[in-house]
Amino acid sequence: MKLSVVVLTMGNRPEELARAVRSALEQEHADVEVVLVGNGVDPVGDRAGIPPFDDERVKTISLPTNVGIPAGRNRGVEASCGDVVVFLDDDGFYRSNRLGTYLRDRFAADPGLGVMSFRVRDPEGGRGERRHVPRLRAGDPERSSEVTTFLGGACAIRRAAFDAGGGLPEDFFYAHEETDLAWQILNAGYHIVYDSSAVMFHPAVLPTRHEMFYRYNARNRVWLARRNLPWPLAFTYLAVWVGMTLMRERKPSALKPWFKGFLEGWRKPAGPRRPISYRTAWRMTRTGRPPII
Repeated sequence: MKLSVVVLTMGNRPEELARAVRSALEQEHADVEVVLVGNGVDPVGDRAGIPPFDDERVKTISLPTNVGIPAGRNRGVEASCGDVVVFLDDDGFYRSNRLGTYLRDRFAADPGLGVMSFRVRDPEGGRGERRHVPRLRAGDPERSSEVTTFLGGACAIRRAAFDAGGGLPEDFFYAHEETDLAWQILNAGYHIVYDSSAVMFHPAVLPTRHEMFYRYNARNRVWLARRNLPWPLAFTYLAVWVGMTLMRERKPSALKPWFKGFLEGWRKPAGPRRPISYRTAWRMTRTGRPPII
């Protein structure tokens, strides 16, 4: 079973990128390739002839413009040849060189395993963030469980499941693209796990550092519902999130772009509609997160 590690970069973290690539190539007793995707840049520039970028297992793709996270990762998957695709952020890395064999064995032993979401740890030893545990009861990051979504930069996906789910939605650009794919993978009959034994290290950063965070978060949530949920569930899901946003966010600087994005999500095309079955929705509910939250 071959592993393809897809790393998306904008070329602004050369040292961190080298660390990420090195941690993937150093996996022991595993067949690994690394696909580096430069989003509007040459991913390695003038460093192509030096380690670790000179390794024959490293492929590079230079996209002419920044096409966004989902489209960039899709291009990486298209260029890969692995049975399992691993997404790694360019500022993340693996400390264990046995992660590759662990992934290989888990996916080989369970043909129904579609996605494994990793535990994210702060390399400085700081407290982990609740949002990195993709379930409602996120207080214990060391507890593994079945889940209904996954972390885009810290995961492994069976290539057959990725294809069955239709890949990542490219119009999303940023935010909720993993959940869109996760729901379709679940609908195809696979299951998703959060595995605390699979660890990726990543510095603690807030998603709100991106200026488009609130707008894209809201727009893509509407698109997510319009694309994937039966209409009764879609309207309930969006009503719940409007209420949760009003309770969580009190500042006009956050609410104004959020509601702008929410309206944009209704005004602009959401892409092809592929509603999940009520049977899948019930599976998600039994897993602990009904598709209205």
